[in-house]
Amino acid sequence: MELPVTYQPSPWHYVLNSTALFSYPITVENYVHWTQTPESHIFSAELPGVRKEEIKVEVEDSKYLIIRTAAIDESSSSMITRPAMTFQRKFRLPGRINIEGISAGYQDGVLTVTVPRSFTRKGFFIDPADVPERLEVLARAA
Repeated sequence: MELPVTYQPSPWHYVLNSTALFSYPITVENYVHWTQTPESHIFSAELPGVRKEEIKVEVEDSKYLIIRTAAIDESSSSMITRPAMTFQRKFRLPGRINIEGISAGYQDGVLTVTVPRSFTRKGFFIDPADVPERLEVLARAA
């Protein structure tokens, strides 16, 4: 005779999910999804209820991408309104990117930041006319 298997959570399950210990949820509420394509890196974040004017996308020291919400000044009522949610994330940008080509779009509560890759090759060209007929290579033997 086989007994049914029942799920019994450990005692830690009750302790860690208790609101008496933590006044905030343990899970991350605002996850930023990062994907890469051959042409660019794409960061997308869900920011429901936030107006487009409240979102700030900044590049710091050409190394960091900062996505945050900020209060805006309503000029007609001389009041500062707080955003619907506070959000701030900072990411280290990968190498070989085009800083001037970074673009952002906000549609249906989803912010999408596109960071294009830079494909410039730093090579050099040797004109055959500049090379002498006889080329001597001087190297010290080890």
